[in-house]
Amino acid sequence: GPETTGFLMLKLAIVVLLFAVIISLFSGLFFLIRDGGKTNRVVNSLAVRVSLSVLLLAVVLIALWTGDLTLNPTP
Repeated sequence: GPETTGFLMLKLAIVVLLFAVIISLFSGLFFLIRDGGKTNRVVNSLAVRVSLSVLLLAVVLIALWTGDLTLNPTP
């Protein structure tokens, strides 16, 4: 069927990147509360989160462009 190994790996990569973004979000919140914004860890966490989000978007767009990922046309 359509559930090929490559497709499953692609879905896994997307899920892992999403979780990494969420983890980065909460670590940034944790550093903000713990350090009171006195250190650069919140900024670093934001940079990591933005980078991961851009990477995630790139993976999804490339997958759509190559046809490895298709949007569901039915409502």
